[in-house]
Amino acid sequence: MTTTRRPYARAGGNGTALAHDLRGDGHPVVQLHGLSSSRRRDEVFGLDLTAGEDGLRVLRYDARGHGGSPGSVDPTDYTWPQLSRDLLGMLDEFFPGRRVHGVGQSMGAATLITAAVAEPDRFASLTLGIPPTAWEWRREQAALYDLAARQVERWGGARWAEKTRQPPTSPAIDPGRPFTVPDVADEYLPAAFRGAAMTDLPSRAEVAEVDVPVLLLAWTDDASHPLAVAEELQALLPDARLEVARTPSEVARWPRVVGDFVHRAGD
Repeated sequence: MTTTRRPYARAGGNGTALAHDLRGDGHPVVQLHGLSSSRRRDEVFGLDLTAGEDGLRVLRYDARGHGGSPGSVDPTDYTWPQLSRDLLGMLDEFFPGRRVHGVGQSMGAATLITAAVAEPDRFASLTLGIPPTAWEWRREQAALYDLAARQVERWGGARWAEKTRQPPTSPAIDPGRPFTVPDVADEYLPAAFRGAAMTDLPSRAEVAEVDVPVLLLAWTDDASHPLAVAEELQALLPDARLEVARTPSEVARWPRVVGDFVHRAGD
């Protein structure tokens, strides 16, 4: 397996440079992380969903304001439509003219859905890990993000993470996984939370038009990533399969499940 690392890529034609890496050879894949996370933090959490899989050419990048990527203090820069434009810009640069397999979790899954609604021909398949709240499930979560933004402004991100720390709610989350603070600078984190609060998925009717193979990966008992949303997406999407993890060992198998799915879907 080969890995190429470069410090930045230009995304979306807007001058935003996004930290990224490329690894492996084979089917073109783009992989996205969740809100307040990064490539590095996904690895710590065991949520690098293509880790160790052969036959994949994987582009991973840190979303704007996250990890090693620059950000802004404008909440609209962190909405899912804007993040999807960044994604499409990355595909223009790294996989021009090719259909790509999208793999993402939480905010990354929402970004992929939003991009696929806008430009469905860009994707050969979608893997949507722990989809976040959407539609009628979004309002309560949005209020929590607004509160988190105010708390980060008062305490800073590290202290906010410590003060709001709770045991994992889902039995599928390893209780021994390391505690980490958000991988977003305090300068940008309130805007990232407010952007998440003001955004939502496209309409159900628009999502139902995304006619590519879809793998949904969910776990139970997590209010921020409700199983009900994954089940709703499975019902809406024409070609969707749902896998539900109830133990950490089942989550640990997700990269193999994703690799097998991408190889079956092909290019």
